[in-house]
This record gives sequence, structure tokens and C-alpha cells, in this order.
Amino acid sequence: MRMFKGFLATTFLSLALLAPAVADAPAVFSFHGSGYGHGVGMSQMGARSMALAGQTSDQILKYFYKDVSIEKLDDSKILRVNIGHLLSSAKISTTVKNNLLQIAQGDLGNQEMTPEFSKADSISFTIIGSTVSPQITIGKTSQVLARSRVFTIRWSGTRYLKGSDSVVSLTHSGTTQKYRYGQIQVKAVKSASGYRLEITNSVRLADEYLWGVSEMPSYWPGAALEAQAIASRTYALSKAGVYRSTCDCDLYGEISDQTFLGYAKEIEKKYGVMWKDAVTRTSGLVITQAGAPITAYFFSSSNGKTELAVNAWGSIKAYTQIVADPGSLDVALNPRFVAWDREVANSVVAAAFLLPDVITLEILSRNESGTVAQIQATSSTGEQVSLRGETFRSRSKIPSAWFDLVGVQN
Repeated sequence: MRMFKGFLATTFLSLALLAPAVADAPAVFSFHGSGYGHGVGMSQMGARSMALAGQTSDQILKYFYKDVSIEKLDDSKILRVNIGHLLSSAKISTTVKNNLLQIAQGDLGNQEMTPEFSKADSISFTIIGSTVSPQITIGKTSQVLARSRVFTIRWSGTRYLKGSDSVVSLTHSGTTQKYRYGQIQVKAVKSASGYRLEITNSVRLADEYLWGVSEMPSYWPGAALEAQAIASRTYALSKAGVYRSTCDCDLYGEISDQTFLGYAKEIEKKYGVMWKDAVTRTSGLVITQAGAPITAYFFSSSNGKTELAVNAWGSIKAYTQIVADPGSLDVALNPRFVAWDREVANSVVAAAFLLPDVITLEILSRNESGTVAQIQATSSTGEQVSLRGETFRSRSKIPSAWFDLVGVQN
């Protein structure tokens, strides 16, 4: 019996020596860096600095984008903007008394409203199976409508329904946003988690969409706002008409494309009119190369130099370039991101590399701009995985790919 126990003890000791030292995995990894965003295209903090120094929007854009022209193009297209992604429920309400919502089955596109519609103060949507189930409310009376794969919601004051101006609110995931223009579509779309609601706002690019884009503070200098308006118009135009079935949209109304706040941007106290005026002053102006709109990437701030698309994402874009961006390093303009420090949990870092855990991180190389080109993680099993610096930045949610590993010799 003692011999058997001794055998077990020896076996367990051997296994322990062979087992990975999971206990050595740090709870967090610490990073020190500078800048915010992917670094490709126009630096918004750089644009602000240049505008304060008297540079025009034309000079700003031609500085950050290589070999481009600024010309007028038709921007009257209707964009389908996703304002609710992968939802299980949502609610749309009118915010103007006696201006009722109108809801019809199907995606009506730009056609006139069909006679078969219902009116409501508010409409709640849920997913049942592969269909959308709406419940309408007028006053204290509620009614559940027949289910369908897609519904269209319209309200007065738009090009679809004449009458006094109305505004609607969309509530989902604990937030509420206001929309004034176009129409809203609610559709059941299949996802990895089953069917979910995709909610879109169809608006005219030239004004209805751009007035609601919120990518720069509206109180910034006029030339910076104009540069942003032109870049945002250009980005949207490059995506218009390229339908994405996963979101039932041309563009997401969030940071993955451009943040679209709808009517809230336009009615910002004191400053909203400044953004709206910048959109109007630059009417139709687009950044082009060889006569076509570029994908006008932009970002918040850098570590003093911008980045190439090929370094960030592996795709060559001839209009991106590495240029000096001293405005991003102006502490008075960019106090939060001239320098930053972050701690990221081991589980988050491991998930970024698709590993069970991470024992060590190592920066393998850097790009000319100073961003991390390749970073490698080693797990307790000995498996090693490397990622682009920008991919790691995006997955781990640190501010930028301009970073060092704290406590590690790079």
C-alpha cells in the first residue's frame, strides 16, 4: 500500500513538473502609449491644429490624403444607415403630439405609402421565430399586428409623408436616439445567434445623413469642421449602394463606419448649427482620386505620424501616407491621448489571440510610423500566435497601436 502511495506521489510530482505554469500567467498586462484610433488618413486633432493655424479645409485634406482632388459629385443618394444591430427588441415612438407613426408590412423603398398601414403613438418590436412581431399603441389601446419579415415606419414632415415636422425616438439596449428624416425599416435577419432585429434609417446623404454624423465636436474651428464634413461625405459616398445583408444597410451608424446620432447632432445646444453650416458650406465636395471617391479614413490622434492602410490592415490604399502630425502631440489640444496608460486583463488579451491564456507578450517589429507591426503572445501550452498591432489594438480595446509593454524590454 505504501509503495502504491509512493508511486502516486511520484507520478503526481512528475505531472506537476510537466504541467504548464498557469500560475505564472499575469492577471493583467500594462501598456503605455500615445494617440487614439487606427492612424490612417486624416488626423482629427491634426486638422484642428492646422485650422487654428489658419489652414483651409482644402489644405488640411490634401496634406493628409496623398495625390487627391477635391471636386463636386452627386451626393443626393439615399443611404440605408443601421441604427440598431442584432437586437431582440426595440421601441419606436412619436415625440410630437398628434403626429402619429404609420407602419406598413414590407420594405417600401422610395415608393408612396400603400393604403395598408396602421397608425400608432408607439410601436414595440420583438423577434418571434424568423419574423418581426409589432405591437402598436394609441393612447391606452394596444394591438398586436400580423408578423412579417420586414416593416416600414414613416411619419409626417418627411419626403414620404407631407405635414408638420415630426421627430421619432428609437429605444433599444437602454439608450434612446431621435430621428427626424427619411423612414425606418425593421427587419428580421439571420445571425450566428439566430434571427435578430436590424433597424435602419433611410436618409439622403447630402444633408439628412451628414447633419446627423457626429465625428468631431461642433465647436471646433470652421476649417476643421469643413474638412470633416468633406471626409464624412466622401466616406459615405464610397460605401453607398454596397448593400450588406448582415446589417440590412450601406453603413453602420457607429464607429465601425461613422457615428450617426441623427437629430441629436443637429440640435446640440449652441453648437449644432455650426456643424450643420459646415455641411452646407461644403455641399457636394468630395475627395477623389482618378475621379472616384476615396474611402476617406480618419481618426482621432496619433503619436506624431499618421499610418499607412497597408500597415494597419494589410490593404494598399494609394491615397494613404505617413506624414508628420504634431497637432496630436499638443497637450493643450489633446490632453487625454498625448500619453495614456492601460491595464488589460489576461482573459481579454488571450481572447485577442484566440488562446486559452497568455504567459508572455513580445513586440516583434514596428512600422515606420512607430506603430506596432507585429506582436506575439505565448500561452501556457507553449503555443505562439502573432497579430498585426492594429488588429491587437482593436481586439483588446486599447487606444492605439502606438504602444509599449510596461515592464518588458521591447
